[in-house]
Amino acid sequence: METRLSALCQEYTALSQEDIQELIFQAEKIIVRNLYPDNDVFIDVMNELTGDAIVVFQRGPLTKKSLYSKDIVGEKAERHNEAAVYRTFETSLNTVGLLARSQEDVMLRQRVYPIRNQQKNIGVVIVEDSVNEKIKNSLSARDSEQNYQNAQIPMTFKDFVTDNIDEGMLIFNSKGYLVQMNRAVESYYHSFGYLDDILGMHYDNLSLDLSTFEQLNYLRSRNELHNTMEKEIIFGNYHFEMKYIFVETEGILIVILHDITEVRKKEAEISNKSVVIQEIHHRVKNNLQSVVSLLRIQARRCSTEEAQKVLTESVYRIMAIARTHELLSKQLEDNISLKAVLDSVIENMRRCYENLYHINIESEIDDQLILNSDVVVTIALVVNELIQNCFDHAFIGRDTGFIQVRVVEENQYVYITIKDNGVGYEKEKTEQNNLGLQIVNSYVKEKLRGKLKITSNARGTETSFYFKK
Repeated sequence: METRLSALCQEYTALSQEDIQELIFQAEKIIVRNLYPDNDVFIDVMNELTGDAIVVFQRGPLTKKSLYSKDIVGEKAERHNEAAVYRTFETSLNTVGLLARSQEDVMLRQRVYPIRNQQKNIGVVIVEDSVNEKIKNSLSARDSEQNYQNAQIPMTFKDFVTDNIDEGMLIFNSKGYLVQMNRAVESYYHSFGYLDDILGMHYDNLSLDLSTFEQLNYLRSRNELHNTMEKEIIFGNYHFEMKYIFVETEGILIVILHDITEVRKKEAEISNKSVVIQEIHHRVKNNLQSVVSLLRIQARRCSTEEAQKVLTESVYRIMAIARTHELLSKQLEDNISLKAVLDSVIENMRRCYENLYHINIESEIDDQLILNSDVVVTIALVVNELIQNCFDHAFIGRDTGFIQVRVVEENQYVYITIKDNGVGYEKEKTEQNNLGLQIVNSYVKEKLRGKLKITSNARGTETSFYFKK
């Protein structure tokens, strides 16, 4: 169990070793203490590349037959099937009693609890029951229905809840149960993956921020909340302006959700395009061209051929980056062909190292691959660095050699490989002292949110990385 859980976390997440040990501790506790003996129990983590929940631990019931016919460790939990899992990941709140659909298309109910370490969510524990069984420590469907039927909402408030407004509206009674809503709210929660009818559910299973009903009442009792409160939240792919209205005389809480997702997307697009234009026209064109001019002047003044060669090679490297940005500056849209940019990088490397005529560069790049300009620039810089490392270090003492650049797209992932048949190097020692490899590692992990793998031996070196498109 420990080895498998650790391997899956390393493959799909950026969790630290301490985080992984905490997940292992929680899994061992479930096994050793026989926790939840009547239930299927799982631990899920979040895939850092795709945002999907991945199962890393599974234990069946100890007292009866499992709801599952097979091991599902390593499979993903879809948002539209397991809303409780994603809600707990995004709010760090317990989610109790929500309807779900398993990987084997079986309807069930889930209790989901966050696993935290160093004040962050690192995973969730999921406890599952058959839909025909009453869930321990949760609100049963009968209890929720009774609370709904007993709630008396004045007609003046019911009139506010119409199905002809864009905002979502939820009304909770004094005990925290949802007693009225409109169609917009139904649509939102359906998109969040809720399979139940949410009418009659408790606020604690519907809250989209970090608040619970008990916390709200506590703050109100201390006069730390006014009769109205507004905030902006992010839940899943949505941005909401959320407004709370407390009606003291009726003991009612009204929550209004205003969807501002498209507004925030447009603002982000405008901001990104402004940054790209500024970077291209100001920093890249002006600054790089200035550096190129200075290096050319210095090269002409050098008295030794070797110094001139070094400066000229530096000029070509900087021009490769400048040409990449020049190509981007001609694009009206923010997407660009990755092949066009990498072909330019490869051609520039050929010119830079024309004296190494016995080294061939082969390329196989998907010409249909169109990516965001920021991503393309990052890839170009990484590939440029790796090819340059090959020329500088891989073929010392060799009369022949090849460098292969391969780029493919499969299932919404982009896979990039730079391979040579050079002398290789000791990976552990070199990575610690090589600034270029440190830059490559940083760009792949932080800017592309991807995974990097390097293998090297006496037959050559292969550096590959992949990321979600």
